[in-house]
Amino acid sequence: MTDHEEKARRYALLKAQLAMAKHQDKAVVLVIAGHAATYKSLLVNQLNHWLENRQTEVHALAPSEEDRLRPYWWRYWRRVPARGRVGVFVHGWYGDALFARAEHRIQAGAFDDRLKEINTFEAMLAHEGVVVIKVWLDIDAAQQAKRLHAMKADPAQAWQINERHWQRHAQHVAIDHHAKTLRGATHAPHAPWHCIVSESPDQQLRDITALLQDALTQPPSLPTQPDPNRAQTDAPTLNRSKNEDKKPSKSDYLEALTAAQARLAYNHRRCQERGIPVVLAFEGHDAAGKGGSIHRVTSALDARFYRVHSIAAPSDEERLQPWLWRFWRRLPQDGRVAIFDRTWYGRVLVERVEGFAEEQEWRRAYREINHFEAQLLTHGAVVGKFFLAISKEEQLKRFKARANTPHKQHKLTDEDWRNRKRWSEYQSAINDMLAHTHTPGAPWHLVNTDHKRCARLAVLDHVNHLLESRLENAS
Repeated sequence: MTDHEEKARRYALLKAQLAMAKHQDKAVVLVIAGHAATYKSLLVNQLNHWLENRQTEVHALAPSEEDRLRPYWWRYWRRVPARGRVGVFVHGWYGDALFARAEHRIQAGAFDDRLKEINTFEAMLAHEGVVVIKVWLDIDAAQQAKRLHAMKADPAQAWQINERHWQRHAQHVAIDHHAKTLRGATHAPHAPWHCIVSESPDQQLRDITALLQDALTQPPSLPTQPDPNRAQTDAPTLNRSKNEDKKPSKSDYLEALTAAQARLAYNHRRCQERGIPVVLAFEGHDAAGKGGSIHRVTSALDARFYRVHSIAAPSDEERLQPWLWRFWRRLPQDGRVAIFDRTWYGRVLVERVEGFAEEQEWRRAYREINHFEAQLLTHGAVVGKFFLAISKEEQLKRFKARANTPHKQHKLTDEDWRNRKRWSEYQSAINDMLAHTHTPGAPWHLVNTDHKRCARLAVLDHVNHLLESRLENAS
């Protein structure tokens, strides 16, 4: 590459990146994987030098202790670049799977499962305007050995070579075999693989910058829509949420509340000691008592080990990310509790009813939500989902009571009254949500809240049941 060609290519790449940063209409993820001694570090450094590095993020580190204390995909979701930015991953999620398979740390079935997870992850990114391009740098075993010896003999490069490089060379046959399987299973129009074989780093850089420039300037390619998510026949529905329990007296309620909270405090300590993460999701009608129920739960927990996330409209930062990003980044460490007051189900409730999400987006969200929760369960988390239901008549009583009580007036907003006018639309959306996301590992618990005391005790009892079941399985 002549100096003139290099400057022209560099300028064109930078111009395309700055245009994307200005429009913020998409993000670009570049995955660079391949055999050892294929100049990955040199190429990444050169790319980072050519690009506007304030708009570029390079990720090449081994997982941290913080990463290991959360579900596997958390480490990548939190590093997904915002729209307008470029993320470069050296090996990334592919290295984790490939090297684990080559070293027999996972077997064929687990490898296939991981590749399916990768396809799902990349499809989610593509639907959210993230362009994914993947480069495999290839080299045969003989050339790899020659290059490693040459680098080791060169004082300027010897520091780059360590035992891991020789280990990868010894595993060349296995890595090459499994890499072909990996690329075949994860090649897709919206996330294609590009295999580059070259003796020259300059040629490799030319090929990669051409791919990157195309990604920066062309519109994203959307995945093929999957089959519709099937409704669960055993899912609860709102017309089955009636609670016929007799309303307890205040003294009976306080006695039962104290016992339930003591039981929860004990269960929470055991989960904390065993490193079991807990995710509790609360949805419900306006004025159904989510805040009161959550308060009764948190009163029994150690404040050092839980956090309540009150979910409102996404911030400007969150709008530049895939919609699930803001929930992934709030997941708890092992042994801790995350409580969500409103949740990822907003995509199929308020965003659906109010028209903030297109129909194809909220219909696709059922499948994406189920996959998200399955990842939590795979990690060993307790997932509790509560829908607090209230009758239309009782909701009106509570609205009027809030309006006439000075210290409660802040709880009643114009949005609450607007939502009430669309009661039937919300009811339909809620029943669809229950039907499509009531899964064996993360079922919905439907609580009628016309009687606040009964509802609060029901929530505490079910949280205790979830923790005790998980603790029993862990023993």
